[in-house]
Amino acid sequence: MRGRKSGGVKARDLGPFVPDTIHQGDALALLSKLPAGSIDLVVTDPPFAIDFRAQRGNYNRTGSRVLDGYREVPPDQYRDFTNRWMEEAFRVLSPAGSLYVFSGWNRLKEVLCGLDRAGFHTVNHLIWKFQFGVFTRRRYVTSHYHILFAVKDPSDYTFNKQDHYPEDVWVIPREYWKGRKKTATKLPRDLVSRILAYSSDPGDLVLDPFIGSGTVAVVAREMERHFLGFELSEEYCAFALERLREEGMRGGRAAGSGNAEGEN
Repeated sequence: MRGRKSGGVKARDLGPFVPDTIHQGDALALLSKLPAGSIDLVVTDPPFAIDFRAQRGNYNRTGSRVLDGYREVPPDQYRDFTNRWMEEAFRVLSPAGSLYVFSGWNRLKEVLCGLDRAGFHTVNHLIWKFQFGVFTRRRYVTSHYHILFAVKDPSDYTFNKQDHYPEDVWVIPREYWKGRKKTATKLPRDLVSRILAYSSDPGDLVLDPFIGSGTVAVVAREMERHFLGFELSEEYCAFALERLREEGMRGGRAAGSGNAEGEN
């Protein structure tokens, strides 16, 4: 297990991509263009294969402020979809690379099996507990997500211990963007920053192949990591890029964009 490494930009071959860019297109197609061993950390919140209506008033949201464009995976295709992208994630990670993948309880079996099938070693099964879930009448309210922390080599991976007694249940509130445009799903900054602090170092390259609202990219830049993002939805890709530009006005590295062919 590695401790903190010295910072600095690493020379790396990313094929048709360059660091600090977001590309619109299918994750499986774009992942296949990345050279093997080119990524230090994958952090991603893929589709959950549930009946999720992106503009419905979940959490008392105003539907008109929730962006169109959310893409879901049909349940009967979810196992194959998960296996394929995880195999690619394993291939593109460096020998000491790590992966954090989010999952709901309903498809957790496919995610766990996909990790094993791809060759990952699961280090921890984390729980993200948030303040409340969608109201229900005939079952318990779901107020948590699963986060699987997995590595390629269980004897060689980055883990920068931040707390004396780091527990595997993280109580972190959801973020609410009152009165602002938003995507249907988004990760809190505090959650992503905790992952990056533990499992990456300054100068590392963080990949999110389902980047959605762009939180992984925003936090990576704030923490002096490099990022690469893929997003199928044109609307979400544009949203993530605009968010990075707005953040950049307050002093940060500029972010670029690419098309589905990986050109910048």
